[in-house]
Amino acid sequence: MNDFPFDAVGFDLDGHITGVMRTYLRRCDADVRVIMRKAMGDLAGNGVRFGPNAVVMAVGEGVETVLSLRMAMPGMSMVSALSAAHVAAWISPPSLRRVYIAVDQDAAGRNAAMRLRYRLEPLGVVVIDLTPQRKDFNDDLTADGLSMLRARIADQLHAEDRNQL
Repeated sequence: MNDFPFDAVGFDLDGHITGVMRTYLRRCDADVRVIMRKAMGDLAGNGVRFGPNAVVMAVGEGVETVLSLRMAMPGMSMVSALSAAHVAAWISPPSLRRVYIAVDQDAAGRNAAMRLRYRLEPLGVVVIDLTPQRKDFNDDLTADGLSMLRARIADQLHAEDRNQL
């Protein structure tokens, strides 16, 4: 059994480091499990960024969820906010016109998506929820594979964004 940390670095809109989410992982045979998480710094409103600020982006809770989406949509810029509360508080770039919220299928995930929607829609941002079959998109990817994940996501995307698959 081996324990090791995985650090996800949070950035603000200008690319400055604002904090770190350290996840302690435990490797047991072929399986890797999260055993503890610790947030350090100012992560609220910021996140782990995968790609530059863009007019169309996706935002989700966990790094695992967002990386699963990124595998399915490698051309889309994304942000992992690192928690449901941070999804609700996410500070979007001023250029944002459409955002996909990867909604974790629990009360906290649905509430965070609703709160972010209520903040962004009055600013003229089109908000589209992406919903997984299971708790999150990492669970879907693990259970069903990348082809099935892409097919499910394609049905939820705006027509202009299907080229991101």
